[in-house]
Amino acid sequence: MINLFITASKYISLLLVVLYTYCNFRYLSIPDQEDAEPLCRWQFRIILLIHFLMNCIIFLKTEDVKTLVFYGAQLIFFIGYGLLFKTLYPNVNRLLLNNTSFFIAYGLIMLERLSFNKAIKQFVIILAAALFCMIIPYLIDKIWDLVKWRYFFALFGIGMLMVVFVMGATSYGAKMSISVAGLTFQSSEIVKISFVLCTAGMLNLAENFKDIMKASAVAALHMLVLVACKDLGSALIYFLAYLVMLYIATNRKVYLFLGSFAAMGAAVVSYKLFSHVRTRIYAWMDPWADIDNKGYQITQSLFAIGTGGFAGLGLYQGLPGKIPIVEKDFIISAISEEMGAVTAICITLVCLGCFMQMMMIATYMEYDFYRLVAVGLAIEYIVQVFLTIGGAIKFIPSTGVTLPFVSYGGSSLVSSFIVFAIIQALYIIQGNEDEMDEQEAMEDYAEDPMEDEEDYYDDSEDYDEEEESDDEDYEVEEVPDDEFR
Repeated sequence: MINLFITASKYISLLLVVLYTYCNFRYLSIPDQEDAEPLCRWQFRIILLIHFLMNCIIFLKTEDVKTLVFYGAQLIFFIGYGLLFKTLYPNVNRLLLNNTSFFIAYGLIMLERLSFNKAIKQFVIILAAALFCMIIPYLIDKIWDLVKWRYFFALFGIGMLMVVFVMGATSYGAKMSISVAGLTFQSSEIVKISFVLCTAGMLNLAENFKDIMKASAVAALHMLVLVACKDLGSALIYFLAYLVMLYIATNRKVYLFLGSFAAMGAAVVSYKLFSHVRTRIYAWMDPWADIDNKGYQITQSLFAIGTGGFAGLGLYQGLPGKIPIVEKDFIISAISEEMGAVTAICITLVCLGCFMQMMMIATYMEYDFYRLVAVGLAIEYIVQVFLTIGGAIKFIPSTGVTLPFVSYGGSSLVSSFIVFAIIQALYIIQGNEDEMDEQEAMEDYAEDPMEDEEDYYDDSEDYDEEEESDDEDYEVEEVPDDEFR
């Protein structure tokens, strides 16, 4: 009976995640958020149902009461997080809010299956980050003028990266993190946000080519420090974000071409300079040649994806633990093995939906600085998703970056929360401004509702007078009967 329930839950979850993904893209086609409200409510119910079914399987497999307590805590978080955010900010973007809960739910389910202790740690960070990010929309809307802080963000970002370069611990060939009071965090995850804010501010105020070069120099300094730390995955994310922001700010395609050639040159230089880059490229090109050493991680990832098939083996039925660093770089492989390729594809599509929504928000923004910020964060987000999933399926060499909200890691989680909170802030600000404009228009109409109508009738009278004058000027020439015949 238990096996029957587990099998049924697996297929019901597959159906639900497909339905959720459909709702995600259906939302994007609805112009008015009020009309999409019922769709958002259904999305949230689907998240809770998937979460319930997966946690039932976890309890049946482990028979540990702690999993039930943990499920209750997560349930309270999902409901409370959504209600509190909507109460504080009525104009919140419901799609991004739902998708945040969607990613967190799948991440916690997979982490709990892999390591209960890591799932608990991740959940504690989720609570802290969610509460902190609640105030970000208010700060951006009411207090901070982010453009004025552009040089502070530049100094903060370069300084944090330099600290990692000097004091950072080397992991898998790159200096990526530092430890303070027993806590380890990855500076590049936080700095990628300050990087967008500083470069967006400088590009927004740029009046000539000299100003463009100043912004480019600041961006290049960030990337050079990352390259010195051998954190090439983060350097690529920064570079692509800046390149697109530069194009949006200047509308000059030549920068895209020059940037593309610069990226190719940097790739060749990195291959020549760094041994761990060559190792990853060798493993990507032919992992089977050294399956027990350099190619072990990627081959285990491919085995997991292939073994799971479309429907997956089911929770606790696979061997995701055989993949090195599975909870970080290769979390999508573990999900694919036990929850199915359909689930992994749907998660990827929902990530794409988030990117599309961010870009749509960017087009709504009237303030150029906010538009650049939205574009920069959106590009960073989708490039990170592409690098993570592309590396797991052997589409590109592995870069060591994580999947936002899903992978294990405090720095990645906090930065993802901040990115989504900033995007929400921009959406809320624009929504509030639109409401104020509409209210002012209604007040003007209420003060003198007949003004527009009088103007209309005045125009009509002028038009009638012009017609009458034209009729008076027009003379009909009489045609003799002979000519007519």
